[in-house]
Parts: sequence; C-alpha cells; structure tokens
Amino acid sequence: MIAIGTLLLMVPAASTGTSLGVIDALFMSTSASCVTGLSVLDISHGLTRYGQFVILVLIQFGGLGILTISTLVLMMVRKRPTLSGQALIKDTFTYGEGKQTASAVLKAIFVTAFCIEAAGALGLYLRMAPETGWGRAAYPAVFHAVSAFCNAGFSLYSDSFVGYREDWAVNAILSVLIIVGGIGFIVIADVKKRFMERKTVVRRLSLHSRVALTASAVLILVGAAAILVMEWNNTLAPLSVPGRIMAALFQSITARTAGFNTLDIGIMANETLFFLCILMFIGACPGSCGGGVKTTTVFGLWVLGISRLRGYTHPQVFRRTLTEASISKATSVVMVSMAVITLAIMVLMMSELGGFSHTQTRGRFLELFFEALSAFGTVGLSTGVTETLSEMGRITIVALMFIGRLGPMVIALAVSRERISRVHYAEENIMIG
Repeated sequence: MIAIGTLLLMVPAASTGTSLGVIDALFMSTSASCVTGLSVLDISHGLTRYGQFVILVLIQFGGLGILTISTLVLMMVRKRPTLSGQALIKDTFTYGEGKQTASAVLKAIFVTAFCIEAAGALGLYLRMAPETGWGRAAYPAVFHAVSAFCNAGFSLYSDSFVGYREDWAVNAILSVLIIVGGIGFIVIADVKKRFMERKTVVRRLSLHSRVALTASAVLILVGAAAILVMEWNNTLAPLSVPGRIMAALFQSITARTAGFNTLDIGIMANETLFFLCILMFIGACPGSCGGGVKTTTVFGLWVLGISRLRGYTHPQVFRRTLTEASISKATSVVMVSMAVITLAIMVLMMSELGGFSHTQTRGRFLELFFEALSAFGTVGLSTGVTETLSEMGRITIVALMFIGRLGPMVIALAVSRERISRVHYAEENIMIG
C-alpha cells in the first residue's frame, strides 16, 4: 500500500509545483497509510485535488487496517481466510466473544466505520456550508471526517483547525470522531450490544471495554487540565475562558493519536511539549485507528504498580484480576517501544545535529524528541521541524511511522505464543530497588 501510494504521489499531476521526489513521496505515503499526519509539505497548496485524493484513500485504507483490508480482498476473490486467520480476526475485533464469522465481523467493521464517517461529514458540511458555499463544503467535510475518524490528522487547512479553535460545533464533531475512532471497534461493538439489546438482565461491559473507556476518559480530562494550567498565559492567552477550556480539551483529545491542532504547537512551553510526548507515547486503544503502546497497556502496568503498593500479589481492577499473560504483553510492548524510540532519537540527533555541540543546538533535542514520539505514536503533531529534516532524518521518521503502526500489534502477537521449555532452572532472587 505504501509502495503504490509512493508511485501515485510521484506522478506530476499530484503536485502543484515540482513533482515529489522518491523520499518525499515515500514520506507522505507512509504518513497517510500509517494514519500519522506528519507532512513535508502543505497539502492544501502543495498537492492537487488528485494528490489529496490519493492521501484520502491511503488514510481510509490505513485506518481500517491492513488486516481487515487483506481479508476483504480474499473474500472478494472468493477465497476464505485460514482457520487461524479467522480466529485472529475474531480475537482482534470481538475480544474472543460471540460466534460471528470472520465475514460478519468485517462487514460490521466497515458498516460501522462508514456510518460514523458519513454522520461526521454531514455535521461538518452543515456547519461549514453557510460560510464556504453549499457546493464547496462537501469535499473538505468528507476529507476531514475520514481523517478525524481514522485518527490521521491531515488537514486541508494550512494551520490545521486554528481558525476554528472557538467554534464549538466543529470542535465537538471532530472530538467525537477522534474519540470513537480511537477507542476501537471492540469497544464500539460492546457498547452497542450493551445499550441496544433488550434483556431482562442488564448486560455488563467486558473488562476490556471498561478499562479502555476509563483510561481514555482519565487521559482526556487529566490532559486537558494540564494543558490548561501550563498554557494559560501562553498559547491560550488570546482566547476567552470558555475558548481556553475548549482548546485545552480538544488538544488533549487529539494529542494521543489524531494530530489536529487548534493551538500553535511550535510556541508551546517546554513542559507542555514534554507532557504531549507522554500522551503520544500512550496513544489510543487496541483494535482502533490510532497508534501508540495503547491505553490498556499503560493502564495494566499502572494497575500492577498500584496493586503491589497496596500489598496485593496480583493486579486487580473492577473486581477482576488481570492475567499474567496480559501484564507480560504490556511489559514487552513498552520495553520494545522504548528501545525503538531511543534508537530512532539517537539516529535523528546524529543526522540532524551531528558535528554541533549542545550549546549550538539548544532546544533542538526536545523538537526531535517530540517529532520521534509523534511518528511512533502515529499522531502527526509537529513543532515545525518536519520540513527541515535531512533525507536520513526523513527516512528515520518513515521507519518510525511504520514500526509505530504495526510494531505494538506485532510484538503482542509474538509474545502471545506459548513456548514450552523442557528445562526448568532453580529460582533465585536479585536485589530490586
């Protein structure tokens, strides 16, 4: 998909000026396919309508995921996925519950995604049409609805949505699309069952759904409060009090994976940028359009730490005990992710800052650190250094976006395999802490 997108974007008809080179086309294709949103050019002016449409298609396919797309292709040519493939699809998108076939699960995913995007596009269209015209509002409404639901962050406006930072309707529609696209199809299906099925006994949400929704809500509220405090006299200063609250809330929602912004990221305080890095590293929920190590991963490790501090031998939450397998997966995902990010930042510093002392490059480390976290978390926020990166720096960001999109999932699947050892050695403690 990335390779095809690269070729399509290299066509002269895709650019308004000089045709994109291989590296730039690869960067843009990877960013769109991995629903990241980082860009080496302003797509509102640098790409033609054809080029923008290529980006839109890549976002849609990337958001739904290579797993669902590849299975759909198999079904279109009347080939059935293997039994292990069907089991993987069910486990990924239904959390092992129900007896739905793989085709039924895929149909539900596509119908749900398109219905939500259509509703979002309609809302944006009705809001923007009176200002831009009923004919001209359709295209940007559809583009931004797909970009928001897929948590891509690509915008047809040069300043993203800074011009709409005090527009409650636009902020609300985009926020809902981002949140729904970021909580995952598993949670969406579970909530739908919970409220639509008519039963005598009220159906309880699964533990996964409760953890995902709780973690997302906590991160959004804590993030909004932190941004509000740290940026009150900085980027939020020109806004009214309700506008400041809305902007902080929107930036907290979009920072974990979507990449839209209503505040100027480039002039934010150092502490705000560092805090946004934490949110970008955490990311969205499993089985969603977003990236990062995932909310449930961090929530599981947090519960483990709190449970141990309280004296419990096993992590407990919502009157349930988290399995050892879940904690092991969470630990593996975080450790490998931190190793990948550390290596990438080292490469970026060598390619962008090599040969200069730290006194000559003050502030650049945080910018490169922010860029790396944004790429790995498939977020798309930037302090403005993307277009200034060298070819080596751009290739590094491309690799980070690709690993960030597939990495955590691949790691989780890899550590899911149980390996039976024929040799068991004697146990012995080491000193910790």
